Amino acid sequence: MTTRLPKLVAFDLDYTLWDFWVDTHVHPPLKRHHVTGKVIDSQRNPKTIDFYRDVPQIMHRLQAAGVTIAACSRTDTPSLAREALDLILIPPRTGSASSAKPIPAIKFFDQLEIYPSSKIRHFKKLHEKTGIPYDEMLFFDDEWRNQELVPNGLNDQILEKGLKEWRKRHPVQVTEDVVAADGILIL
Repeated sequence: MTTRLPKLVAFDLDYTLWDFWVDTHVHPPLKRHHVTGKVIDSQRNPKTIDFYRDVPQIMHRLQAAGVTIAACSRTDTPSLAREALDLILIPPRTGSASSAKPIPAIKFFDQLEIYPSSKIRHFKKLHEKTGIPYDEMLFFDDEWRNQELVPNGLNDQILEKGLKEWRKRHPVQVTEDVVAADGILIL
């Protein structure tokens, strides 16, 4: 048996995936260093633009499981948030071939709802675009009013806590596909 995952996991950006407010702490233009791959802004003492430590492997895990990944942010600078997602590179998944290259973070997101508005509007749009029912969605945010609280950024422990709570509310489990010796698929 394998434990079921939500069909869609959505993340706020500011203080959930990265440690800043993109609309107040980051100064455009952003640039990626051609050797190190680090993304910085254009302040006199440049700010490094990156995800919290566990976020890359969380993205790989959800993507590999076929979960729709969404970003929901009410930032006043949506183009800057998208630029940051485009420039941040996520290293290859642990255990990948040595020839695997880093992937722009934006490629992990199936849906982007990044604009000044309420999270209710963001989720209505996600539902309209994907057809995924609301009860198959899990949302992580650093603000209480938006629920699944991520007070100090997303990490594996917070992800597991959110998944555990979601599973309590959705106790259905699915069985893994089993293939018999003759190649016939048994469910």
